[in-house]
Amino acid sequence: MNRRHALKLLGSTAALPLLPVSRLRAETPTTVPGYTLTPPDVAFLDELEHRGCMFFFEQGSPVSGEVLDRARAFDPPGKRDSRRMASIAATGFGLTALCIADHRGYIPHARVLDRVRRTLRFHHDKMEDNHGFFVHFNDVETGKPYRDSETSPIDTSLLLCGILTARQYFHADAEIYRLATDLYHRVDWPWMLNGGDMFSMAWRNGSFFPGRWNHYCELMMMYLLALGSPTHPIPAASWDAWSRPVMHYGDFTYISAADPLFVHQYSHAWFDFRNKRDKYANYFQNSVTATRAHEAFCLSLGPPYSLDYWGISASDSQHGYTAWGGPGSRKPNPTAADIAKGFGGIDGSVVPNATAGSLAFLPADCLRVQRALKQSYGAKAWGRYGFCDAFHPQANWYDPDCLGIDLGIGVLMAENLRSGFVWQTFARNPEVAVAFQRAGFHADASG
Repeated sequence: MNRRHALKLLGSTAALPLLPVSRLRAETPTTVPGYTLTPPDVAFLDELEHRGCMFFFEQGSPVSGEVLDRARAFDPPGKRDSRRMASIAATGFGLTALCIADHRGYIPHARVLDRVRRTLRFHHDKMEDNHGFFVHFNDVETGKPYRDSETSPIDTSLLLCGILTARQYFHADAEIYRLATDLYHRVDWPWMLNGGDMFSMAWRNGSFFPGRWNHYCELMMMYLLALGSPTHPIPAASWDAWSRPVMHYGDFTYISAADPLFVHQYSHAWFDFRNKRDKYANYFQNSVTATRAHEAFCLSLGPPYSLDYWGISASDSQHGYTAWGGPGSRKPNPTAADIAKGFGGIDGSVVPNATAGSLAFLPADCLRVQRALKQSYGAKAWGRYGFCDAFHPQANWYDPDCLGIDLGIGVLMAENLRSGFVWQTFARNPEVAVAFQRAGFHADASG
C-alpha cells in the first residue's frame, strides 16, 4: 500500500460495519446509586451509541471535518447525504462522538485520529472566524457561511466542548493538543458581551442581535467556558446576571422556563454538575426534577402518551422544525399557527432524543421508553444511525431525517450513564475547574 492509497483510505467515508457487541455484561451507571444496568440495557445503549457515532463519521467531511446538520435516516451504510449545510454544533457533538467511538472500538483508531486532526486543522487554519467565534451553519466542504447564517456564541460553545474533549482524550498528540488549545484560547468572550454583562444572542452583518442570553437554558456551558478562559475571561458577575425562573408543575419545583427539554441536557453532556452546587441550585438534581416533570406532563396529555411512549423536545415534526415545549407551554385551545410552532399543539408525536438526552438523569424511565420505542416502532423508526428524529405512529408519519445535535445528545448521555467517560475526559481540562470555582460552585453532599 503506497502513501497516497493509505491517505485515501484514512480519509474515506466508506461504510464501516456495525460490529456485534461482545462480552456484554451488567454495568453500574455513574449517576444513580443502587441502579444496575441489565445486559439488555447495555446491549441497547451500545447499539444506540455505535449507530450514532457512525453518523458523525459518515456524514462528516474528510476535508473539513464539518458534520452535516441533518442526513437521511434510512440510506444504506456509508452513503453521504447530498445536502451541503453543516453545523458547528453537530461538529462539536461529532468530535466527542469520535472520542467515544475510539474508546469503544467502533471505528479504527487510525481513522478517528486522522479525522480529528483534519477537523482541528481546518477550523484553526482555514475556516473564517470572528473574534474566535464561528458561524452556525456552513458549507460542509468549504466552511463558508451557509446563506446568511449568524455568528453564534452558543453553537461555538458546543463546538468548543467537542474540541476540548478531543484535546484531553488525545492529549499525547502534540498537534491535536496545540490546535485545540489555540482554538479555545483565541475566543474573545468579552467581545460577545457587547458592553453588557450577558452575551448577545448572535452577530450578523456587522451588528449584534438585540436579544441576550439572559435566562436559564443551555447557556451554562457558554458562561463556564468564558469564565474559565485563561486568555479572554468574562467577569465572574456574569454568572449571576442571568435569571433563574422557577417552574411549579404539580409536585415539582425546579429552575426552568417553558422551554424544550434539551435546555436541561446540553451543558450536562460535558460539564459534570453532580455533587456540586452554586448559591442557586444543584443543577444536576434540577435536571432530574425537570425530566420527572416532563414525564408527568406528557402522561397528563393522555393517549398516545404512556409510560412506554413519552418525551418531546425541539425536533422535526409533520409541520417542520418545532420547539416542542414542556410544562407551562401548552395552550388550552391552540390555533393552527400555534400547532405549527409547537405552542400547545402537541399532536401525539414522540421525539426519541428527549429521553435519550435524559438517560443520565432518569435511567430506568428513559431506558424503558427507548427500548419500547425500538421494539414497537423500530421497523419504521430505527435506521442506520438509530432513531429518526421524530415520529407520529397514529398519523403514520416517520421523519425521513435524523439530526446531528439530536443524535449527539443521546450518544453522549448514554456513555455518561454507562461510564462517565465524557464527564471524566472533559473535566481533565484545567480550565473547567477554574470555571466552576469562579462561578462559586462547591461540594454538595446531598447529591
